[in-house]
Amino acid sequence: MSNTNKKQKHPATWIPTAYFAMGLPFIAIAQASVLMFKSFGISDSLIAFWTSLIMLPWTLKPLWSPMLEMFKTKKHFVVATQLVTGLSFALVVMTLPLDSFFTYSIALLAVVAFSGATHDIATDGVYLSVLSGKEQAKYIGWQGASYNLAKILTAGAFVYLAGVLEERFGVLHAWMAVMLTYAIIMISLALYHIKMLPSGGNASSEVTSLNDGFKTLWDVIKTFFQKKYIGWFICFIIVYRFTEGFAIKIAPLFFKAAVEDGGLGLSTSQIGLIYGVFGSAAFVLGSILAGYYISARGLKKSLFTLVCIFNVQFIIYALLAIYRPESLILIGSAVVVEYFVYGFGFVGLMLFMMQQVAPGKYKMAHYAFATGIMNLGILIPGMLSGFMSDWLGYKLFFICILVVIIPSLLAAKFVPFVHSEESEADENEK
Repeated sequence: MSNTNKKQKHPATWIPTAYFAMGLPFIAIAQASVLMFKSFGISDSLIAFWTSLIMLPWTLKPLWSPMLEMFKTKKHFVVATQLVTGLSFALVVMTLPLDSFFTYSIALLAVVAFSGATHDIATDGVYLSVLSGKEQAKYIGWQGASYNLAKILTAGAFVYLAGVLEERFGVLHAWMAVMLTYAIIMISLALYHIKMLPSGGNASSEVTSLNDGFKTLWDVIKTFFQKKYIGWFICFIIVYRFTEGFAIKIAPLFFKAAVEDGGLGLSTSQIGLIYGVFGSAAFVLGSILAGYYISARGLKKSLFTLVCIFNVQFIIYALLAIYRPESLILIGSAVVVEYFVYGFGFVGLMLFMMQQVAPGKYKMAHYAFATGIMNLGILIPGMLSGFMSDWLGYKLFFICILVVIIPSLLAAKFVPFVHSEESEADENEK
């Protein structure tokens, strides 16, 4: 991309919106749909299993990432998938009044997942193509904050809205309004990015047919697994968020479950209030500070500290499950700490994948492989979490998953580094 185009498309004008659009469908399925189906009376085990299974595209997305090189620019895929995602959310709204709403809405959310996973590939491709290595490190905190702002909005404002509307208009109309809001936001972002998003490069001259696409895919897979220390990298990527995979589905169910069932007994609107008001500022602050922290110390020196901080949130969940405080202020304070450490620790993995796993001929596709593996580390425990929670109860569940923290600490301590931040920056600036 030319310097002129770079000046026209300052990173601040598109990174926050593009990565917010990346996070919204993921979090909508991972968290909002969980609470929605809970409000409709679906069992915890069915909710955790199906809302985890339909997230499989985020793991399999490397398989079609080379095909995106064949057509148009990466920008076209970003805009197109945002439109598809928005329209799919609108169709979910229409299925909720139906008798078999769970089946239909799960199917449509699977479409959202496929579209969202494709959107991730293209958005990361723009980020990696447009920004130098130094810029990637500089904006990684903003990227992480914007991505997870979707989590805050979903767990905060949207859930609070759903809770208020549930009390006034009933569960059905409340969640129809929330799903419609998702649709409007995604379509609006697509229209914004038509003008503001950089192209991210033209179609590849090496991939001009489906056969070329399959050949490139094979080369992408082969060269990915030929990378030095790739076994270490895969293990590290999987275990980094493995504990989160168990917690992400059960935490909102635990907050909402009745006290006599081992939960905190909060209403939907209260859950939205403590996450949206208490957690939002802490999360954004943590993400941004982490970006500057890494930029000052370097990723290699910072990584173990980032992993330790990231895992504090699961200790907080265990303490809440053990003591089950009644004070909304105390619960809110715990959420503040949880969201700060989550935001601070999350960006370490993203930058590690950019700087240690992605570099090479197929940077975009290899980064897609890395993020796909990362999502596998969330998908597998997420599918099991509902059954484990039903079997153990919330208290024992959150205590037991603390054991899963140990592999992530060991992996962070010993994972090798192949590329320095300086060499990666030089490579991107060529």
